[in-house]
Amino acid sequence: MIGKGKAIAHTRASIKYGWNQEKDAEVVYRQHLVGENPAEINSEFRFIQDMKHNCQKNTLAFVLSPTIEDGKSLKPKDMKELCERFSKEMKLGERQAIAFVHRDKEHTHVHLYVNRIDFKGVAFNDSFIGKKSQQAAEKVTEQMKLTTVKMVQMEKDFNLREIRTEIKRRHDLTMKQFHPKTFKEYIEAMRVNKVVVVPIINKAERLQGFRFHFDGFDLKGSAIDRSMSIGNIRKEMAATMGEKAFVRSNSHMNIGDKVVRLSTNVALNILKQAIKRTITRGFGY
Repeated sequence: MIGKGKAIAHTRASIKYGWNQEKDAEVVYRQHLVGENPAEINSEFRFIQDMKHNCQKNTLAFVLSPTIEDGKSLKPKDMKELCERFSKEMKLGERQAIAFVHRDKEHTHVHLYVNRIDFKGVAFNDSFIGKKSQQAAEKVTEQMKLTTVKMVQMEKDFNLREIRTEIKRRHDLTMKQFHPKTFKEYIEAMRVNKVVVVPIINKAERLQGFRFHFDGFDLKGSAIDRSMSIGNIRKEMAATMGEKAFVRSNSHMNIGDKVVRLSTNVALNILKQAIKRTITRGFGY
């Protein structure tokens, strides 16, 4: 679960947003409040806040976001417990508070609003509130046996490694099976192997790289493997057909209704390789 927090001045507008019926909002937690709409809740907050009239940002606003899977299984009573535990970890004490759950999107989340001023007229210290909110959220996640952000990241990293390996395997298979001679042939051959290759076009409408879409992931070639940068794909193809033939075949490619040419960097690299080969042959190496 991720926790975010900050002190705000626009109490009524924020509570109105939290209590938005169009977002299927429902009150899951309240403390020392009886109001039944944003205006009434704001009035109750203001009554206490007037004790500390020089405090401008006098409301604490938190957003608690469980993982998507946890959010699907958490019931209103669980959301209430989540808010109670979070408030305890933040050491908010006895203060007016109200929380709403939003389920309008796939990612269920809670908006928690707490009066920064307590019943003695003392303002809550909001120093490093963002960091403290995340730390409190992580503790509550462990207490309620929910999925931690670290666990999600570890799973994501593991999946990413698997995806990179699989895309690289399909790239190698494509080069071995189809021996593409042009970037267009390479894109079409990769599509046969279930990988969508999307050309990266710069502002000058020149081809400067590829992105690879596979199984919901979208990665740059160089982020998958060094051999899958556009320069190294070019080298692999040119090695079998020669630099001159490669340049003739890849001087441009049609993408939709546009004619796209190689980027300056790629073209220069091809030229450098051609010069190297010429020099090497000239010296008899």
